Amino acid sequence: MKEDNQLLVITHLSQLITLVIGFGSLIVPLILWLTQKDKVYQMDAHGKNIVNFQLSLIVYCLICVPLILFFGLGLLGFAVLGIVGVIFPIVNAIKASRGEAPSYPLSFNFIS
Repeated sequence: MKEDNQLLVITHLSQLITLVIGFGSLIVPLILWLTQKDKVYQMDAHGKNIVNFQLSLIVYCLICVPLILFFGLGLLGFAVLGIVGVIFPIVNAIKASRGEAPSYPLSFNFIS
């Protein structure tokens, strides 16, 4: 296995592709993780964290949809999820460039 911090950074930042094309925040990191997890050191741990985070964001978005009917709380939830969905990939990309472990808050552990 080789150590490739640049690929780890790219994997974290690939979540932001949604800002450009409207989708792909789960698909691109998932493909990078599945193809490189046996070749790059720490890719398996980073990839699992990213996929768990993206799946958690999807679950939270599904919860926000009915909350729109309750005083617009769902709209506030969508705004918070949007901010979290942009900030934490950038923070964890910086951590990955330094060789630190990523940490995504409020993530469910779908893949362990």
